[in-house]
Amino acid sequence: MSQEHRHQSNRRRLIKAAGAATASAGLELLGAPAFAQGARRIKLGYVAPITGPLASFGEPCRYVVDQMQARFKTISIAGRSVPVEIVLKDSQSNSNRAAEVAAELILKDRIDLMLVSSTPDTTNPVADQCEVNEMPCISTDCPWQPWFFGRGGKPEVGFKWAYHFFWGLEDVIEVFTNMWNSVQTNKVVAGMFPNDADGNAWGDPKLGLPPALARQGFKLIDPGRYQVLTNDFSAQIAAFKKANCEIVTGNMIPPDFKTFWTQARQQGYRPKVVSIGKALLFAPAIEALGDLGDGLTSEVWWGPTHPFKSSLTGQSAGQLVSAYESATKRQWAQSLGFSHALFEVAADVLKRARSIDDKPGLRDAIAATKLSTIVGPVAWTGKPVKNISKTPLVGGQWVKGKRYKYELLVVNNKTAPGVPLGGKMKLLS
Repeated sequence: MSQEHRHQSNRRRLIKAAGAATASAGLELLGAPAFAQGARRIKLGYVAPITGPLASFGEPCRYVVDQMQARFKTISIAGRSVPVEIVLKDSQSNSNRAAEVAAELILKDRIDLMLVSSTPDTTNPVADQCEVNEMPCISTDCPWQPWFFGRGGKPEVGFKWAYHFFWGLEDVIEVFTNMWNSVQTNKVVAGMFPNDADGNAWGDPKLGLPPALARQGFKLIDPGRYQVLTNDFSAQIAAFKKANCEIVTGNMIPPDFKTFWTQARQQGYRPKVVSIGKALLFAPAIEALGDLGDGLTSEVWWGPTHPFKSSLTGQSAGQLVSAYESATKRQWAQSLGFSHALFEVAADVLKRARSIDDKPGLRDAIAATKLSTIVGPVAWTGKPVKNISKTPLVGGQWVKGKRYKYELLVVNNKTAPGVPLGGKMKLLS
């Protein structure tokens, strides 16, 4: 049995167990005295990868939780001031662990609303638990196709309890091709797609990169799915050299990209452009590459120049970045804005709720959201599919910096002209 199949099997067992536990918990509550609305605190559950290979995504989460816990000492619901508690759980970058802690939050901690961020490995199993246990859920930091279709979503039906805001594969494809078309290449593209939810979505022959690239005149060389955390990419590199691929794209975790990129240089493979999702999003992963990080490109979900403000704090994107860097002494990360926006949406939902004990009411309040956040507008209008609200995306390139070793500059904004350019894209030396 493959690792992916084992994960799916374990996830099904967890969901079954959670369902049984929910029935038991419901029986206990039937005989318990009802809480007066002002007599108990609201509990927000938050699941993110704080440790493990995806920890770069979750790095800003503790800062955001501390910031929000200080702000959310109380919140007004139906005219009553109600105390708020935030319970943060680490998925450890593991889908099984994500399902386990989600079940704990729902069944043991008795949360009122679930928040979750960062890649399908965390967002999907948590959303699955929320569907089974009828828990309102807001998620982000995962392209919408792996979140929606990766969980068996049907556009005409959607999901009942989980709602997601982020961009989609159609957006990253447009961003990447806009960047590639701004420079001179032979338009032959090497595809690096792992055997996981993200990789299978990106490489999908119908819904992923292959048909979209073909329509724009790019030739994709796809050697097939590789296993996550592999230590030898010689076969892929040989295929790319043989096909003279001048562009490399795909979706990789940082350790895999470091292995691939180091071996590519050792084996004499020197493409002109490298645009990789996930692996090239955060400064620590670029710094770990040494001089090999200069000129790499990636999608940019959010950054200090984005023209949006927080509905909670009034901070601009740049002000939030400055506050984060001052408090943590670390370089900002794109996930900072989306982690903050999760709590913006949560606060807006709770303020519009009639009762914290009405789970369907909370879910309906999520669906009715129309909010300007620090990452842009969030509203579930049914497009592109139910349960999805899209956010803007632009293209960026890592260059040698002045304050930090590397800085991420926006080099293509055709998909979101409101985000200012920070430089012009250059080919790899």
